[in-house]
Amino acid sequence: MPELPEVETVMRGMRLHLEGHKIATATTGRDGLRRPFPPGLGDSLRGRVITRFGRRGKYILVDLDDARTLLVHLGMSGRIVLGSDISVPAARHEHLLILTHQGARCGLVDPRRFGVVDLMRTEDVGAHPLLARMGPEPLGNGFDAVGLARAAAGRRTPIKSLLLDQRVVAGLGNIYVSEALFRAGIHPARMAASLDAAQCGALVGSIRDVLTEAIAAGGSSLRDYVKPDGELGYFQHAWRVYGRAGEGCPECPGPPACDGVMRITQAGRSSFFCPMRQEVGAEAEDLS
Repeated sequence: MPELPEVETVMRGMRLHLEGHKIATATTGRDGLRRPFPPGLGDSLRGRVITRFGRRGKYILVDLDDARTLLVHLGMSGRIVLGSDISVPAARHEHLLILTHQGARCGLVDPRRFGVVDLMRTEDVGAHPLLARMGPEPLGNGFDAVGLARAAAGRRTPIKSLLLDQRVVAGLGNIYVSEALFRAGIHPARMAASLDAAQCGALVGSIRDVLTEAIAAGGSSLRDYVKPDGELGYFQHAWRVYGRAGEGCPECPGPPACDGVMRITQAGRSSFFCPMRQEVGAEAEDLS
């Protein structure tokens, strides 16, 4: 699933391609994705000017000139395809197609249909059921060591699971949490409550760094994800532990000198870590 850096990259591409444009037509190829499309979505979008783009967690927000906002979530396999040939018909699995008077084409392709599209009043965005309980943005001022320590206090849950909880911090996913924990030297199975203030501070810094670097690289291209211009992101080439089980990390030589990066399963998801840099400690999830 695209994580924050991929969604941010897509949002920025849409902004460059579509901001200020007036929608000529908006057509849907079916009744909905994971949820039904809002009734009359095409008619609601037609004639509207796109005034601003934003992101909340893994959701793209498109503000319109009638004080309404289009919400888009890419789901597991969704992607945005941008172009300048409005004569191109909707492709297979292109479930929402927007054409503008300025000659731009924007299609939402989602083969597995786990994405979401909704339309609401802009003033109600913060209260939307999908957004209302989300935690602070990890690159914003609302996310800091004090807040993370407060969220972790008393929590007998692995720190990785805590960071994947969108109510604690918005937009983080499996890849970037694994990478941030490595940089901070914290084992993914470490109990959240066992982290001290210094470790929370190091983790916040690592999260900010890895996300900033990933956005600059256009995200990580994994399976279905490509940037809106059709190019691949390249941050996957900078992964230090994710997907590298059995290899060396930047801190150790790897086999045969040591076991190298290890993989464990937590809540059905793969976690990658370096046992030399990320000691599990006494306070850890029982993975036996």
